Amino acid sequence: MKIEDGFESNYRYVLVAARRARQLQNGSQPLVSSRSTKACRVAQDEIAAGKVKYLRSGERPAAPADLPAADAPPETIE
Repeated sequence: MKIEDGFESNYRYVLVAARRARQLQNGSQPLVSSRSTKACRVAQDEIAAGKVKYLRSGERPAAPADLPAADAPPETIE
C-alpha cells in the first residue's frame, strides 16, 4: 500500500482524515468541492488538494507573517 504524500505512515493519514471527517460531521464547511457528500470522502479530497495539514504534538503552527500573502492558510488538525 502506497503512503500518501506528506505523511510518514498510512496510519497518520487515516487519523488526520478521520478527525477532519468528524469536524465536517459537526458542521464545519468543506474546503473543496467534492462529488461525494460523505464526510470521510470529502476529508480525503481536502487532504489530496493540500487544504488540510496536521501538527505533531508539541509543534506550533507557522506565524501568519511566514505564510505567502496570496495563499489562505490551510485547515490545521491538531
